Amino acid sequence: MAALSAARAARNVAAPAQTLPTRPTHNPWAIALTVTMATFMELLDTSISNVSLRHIAGGLGTSYDESTWVLTSYLVANAIILPMSAWLSRAFGRRRYYMMCVALFTVTSLLCGFAPNLGMLIFFRVLQGIGGGGLAPVEQEILVDTFPKEKLGGAFALYSMAIVTAPAIGPPLGGWITDSFSWRWVFFINVPIGLLSLLLSSRLVHDPVEFIEERKQARRGGRLRIDYIGISLIAIGFACLEVVLDRGEREDWLESHFIAAFLAIAAVAIAIAIWWEWHHDDPVVELTLLRERNFAISNIYYFLFAFGLFGSTVLIPEMLQTLFGYTATAAGLVLGPGAAVITLLAPFVVRIVPRIGAKRLLAASFTIAVLSFFYYGGMTAETGYFHFTLARCLQGFGYAFIFVPVSQLAYSYLPRNKITRARA
Repeated sequence: MAALSAARAARNVAAPAQTLPTRPTHNPWAIALTVTMATFMELLDTSISNVSLRHIAGGLGTSYDESTWVLTSYLVANAIILPMSAWLSRAFGRRRYYMMCVALFTVTSLLCGFAPNLGMLIFFRVLQGIGGGGLAPVEQEILVDTFPKEKLGGAFALYSMAIVTAPAIGPPLGGWITDSFSWRWVFFINVPIGLLSLLLSSRLVHDPVEFIEERKQARRGGRLRIDYIGISLIAIGFACLEVVLDRGEREDWLESHFIAAFLAIAAVAIAIAIWWEWHHDDPVVELTLLRERNFAISNIYYFLFAFGLFGSTVLIPEMLQTLFGYTATAAGLVLGPGAAVITLLAPFVVRIVPRIGAKRLLAASFTIAVLSFFYYGGMTAETGYFHFTLARCLQGFGYAFIFVPVSQLAYSYLPRNKITRARA
């Protein structure tokens, strides 16, 4: 027996410890398609309900102005959870947190479709925004950990197609669904996509060994503490700021005591949050990453890109329906050709970036985007469908070449163990 025990002990010592692979064993493009599916679903929902607001107001017996809280509530929840997503993924585990977000988004989409009144719809939209806001940062992190550096550009090109195409497809799809069926189906459409995403994620997505070890070390060292003050300040600041930006024009900005009070609260909360997060040992948002020049510049590019893309995606259909008498479907179709331009050009972006260089490509892309807005600015009440569509195509041509070089610029110079925090 002693000899047998000794032999077993020798085998155990000789056998190497089983470790998790640093790269996924599944096809990386299958993983990319899986996370891109969730991105597409979430971004589609940010714009698909825009053209349905008048129908939602009529169906629930409220005014159009009250129905805009359907958008505001979602955006407020998104703004609150987005900067916390990096910390939450470390607290819960990235795969677990990602699947929690997909599940919450899917379930609340179903509940939004069954909402009996505006109050319940707004409540479910808040929960939906919490689920959707955590998806994008974690998905980008998954792509960085899944693909080697030389293939990351192709992965971001696929991801950028979803980012740019989904908000553009949302209005025409939402208009067609609303005109042909019911506004409730603009929420029900998320359910099968969410269930499929959950199924694929459970099989394909895993936390890399570096991430697992980092979480273990943080827990052993007592560094993974809940930053209650930071979370509260960020939630209050961004929630109030989002309300100001979304409702300010309707309330006549600072002429309204409501808007002035929310703006003051937002300014104070965000200012204190910046000071607190900068000096905290384990912040919810690691602002010290902005010391890296390329990462800081890329954040400015991201802001300009998202401001122009999502702002025009929301406002153009609303303008066409309000001032030009377009139907929900027709207003949405104005954005369709622009999305087609981006989709067609996306496969060529990865090849063009090394030849032209990121600086020149970004300069040309933003110049084209600016020209498209000047084109929009010259339009009048006599402008027809063709000119609106042409302006959108020009805008899409500019935006098609922005996301990939900016993403490479943002993460190429950061240490790998800081990428999780950089997503916020």
